[in-house]
Amino acid sequence: IEKVCLAKSVIVVATSDEPPLVRRQAAYTTMAVSEYFRSQGLRVLCLIDSLTRLAMAQREIGLSAGEPPTAKGYPPSVFSELAQLLERAGPGIGKEGSITGFFTVLVEGDDRNEPISDAVRGILDGHIFLDRSLAERNHFPSINVMHSLSRLADRTYSTEEKQLVRQGRKVL
Repeated sequence: IEKVCLAKSVIVVATSDEPPLVRRQAAYTTMAVSEYFRSQGLRVLCLIDSLTRLAMAQREIGLSAGEPPTAKGYPPSVFSELAQLLERAGPGIGKEGSITGFFTVLVEGDDRNEPISDAVRGILDGHIFLDRSLAERNHFPSINVMHSLSRLADRTYSTEEKQLVRQGRKVL
């Protein structure tokens, strides 16, 4: 099974010890590769771990270029870069395929209102919130359903499914 999965995989790697330009470019390269396969009519799963590393790289680049720091020391270019990258995922045009993106964001101290996670939530159509306190209680996957969200659910769920979701959230 591993050979089949890897045969259809492209892996772009830039570790945290790479220069900021390399870390930033790795995210854009990953998206460009995904867009290439989408243009071939394929359905692509794009995983980027992590947007926090991209933001930190862009922060270093922006500050060294003289940009003023704003929210938690991140210059404005960080937030425009996030939007430029993330909005490239999604369906293609016509007979093109689609890119489903899973992008991780690491936050300090589980702060849901940290600037990077807040910006990403504003850009994407949904998010899955992993909760450290659930993991510490051996609850896996440690998805906090109450903090997770899909903006497309109302358009894609049937009336019955919407009712089930409401009841489930009420129970939780």
